[in-house]
Amino acid sequence: MLDRERNLFAYEIVFHCEPGDEQNLLRSVLSTITDGALTRLVRGNRAFLNLPAELLPEDSDVLLHQPRLGVVLQPSVADDPALMKRLQQMAERGCQLLLEAGDIDPENSRQLQALLQIVQLARLDASRLTPEALKERTDYLFARGIRVVVGQVNDHPTYERCLELQVQAVQGRFLLIPQPVAVPVLTANRMSILRLMGALQEKNPGPVELGNIIRDDAVLSYKLLSCVNSAYFALPRQLKSVQQAAIFFGVTRMRNWIETMSMCSMDDHPPELLRAALIRAHMCEKFAAGNSAISPETAFTVGLFSLLDTLMCAPMDFLLSHLRLVPEVSEALTDRSGPYGALLKQIIAWEAGEMTGGMATPQRIMSMASIYLGATQWADQVFASANDKQAA
Repeated sequence: MLDRERNLFAYEIVFHCEPGDEQNLLRSVLSTITDGALTRLVRGNRAFLNLPAELLPEDSDVLLHQPRLGVVLQPSVADDPALMKRLQQMAERGCQLLLEAGDIDPENSRQLQALLQIVQLARLDASRLTPEALKERTDYLFARGIRVVVGQVNDHPTYERCLELQVQAVQGRFLLIPQPVAVPVLTANRMSILRLMGALQEKNPGPVELGNIIRDDAVLSYKLLSCVNSAYFALPRQLKSVQQAAIFFGVTRMRNWIETMSMCSMDDHPPELLRAALIRAHMCEKFAAGNSAISPETAFTVGLFSLLDTLMCAPMDFLLSHLRLVPEVSEALTDRSGPYGALLKQIIAWEAGEMTGGMATPQRIMSMASIYLGATQWADQVFASANDKQAA
């Protein structure tokens, strides 16, 4: 969920649960809260847990001791008097409650009227409401002192309409979708980054050439060395130049990291969009490591560049004409075809919570979750290096 300035407002944590496994899920949820794993995952930001009502912890103190954690409530909880009493107590003690109002008219719903007495926020479904109904219900909730989150904002026109309303935050896939443009116009910063990426892809540089390509960009060089020398990688000795780093890690990997750091310099986009590109890149790389038919380094590039059109505000075909990537990468980025395209589609399905069939086996979910957690930690480390105040 992003606020009106497209800064992070909160995360929503959605839990995968196999039928009949509810109690194991509850134990896992409580464990991740008490041992701090959930707080680390969201980096101390606000988060709302989307759990079935029957799994809301009986001992709500575990949530009360975590002021940044809240709960998403479905309207049906209003029909359970015991649960409503517990929710009332949680609200009085400061627990954040978000009502999933969807497309229900709050003025004519007994359930919503009861819940509006205790919740602080309500979420409306933009995909199921007309613009007029969305405005009317936003105004009604705002007048009641309820902060409004608009969900299912999956295109830019809907997002623009939300900015005209009394909303606290928006949520949806609009952030990952490029805005249509008649004629691509790249800023000087973006054109410089595109030229750098083109040089890295075209010249097939060795360690010395790699250092020469970014030699005149002191900030980029500093950030890159700050990242590779961080405690995250635990190197046996400090690397003092890009050439040394390229020899130690390999030219292809260093090229990927240079592209990563250069993309992180595009500070006119929400950090969450950049983090999404980094997480995709790391997940693609890790999944490719178990497949001898594809290259992890190339898979990293596919994941990293998968949001390049959104970040650059230009069509993917236009950008690829400047980058001259190998065909299998271009095909993955333009129409999700080939082995790298199939890999990217899996990552996007995970990201959207839309894994189905053979992709959604418990073993697959566990594997994806482990790699995802590692990817979030890596992305956090890259951001820490890219935003190092000394580098400015």
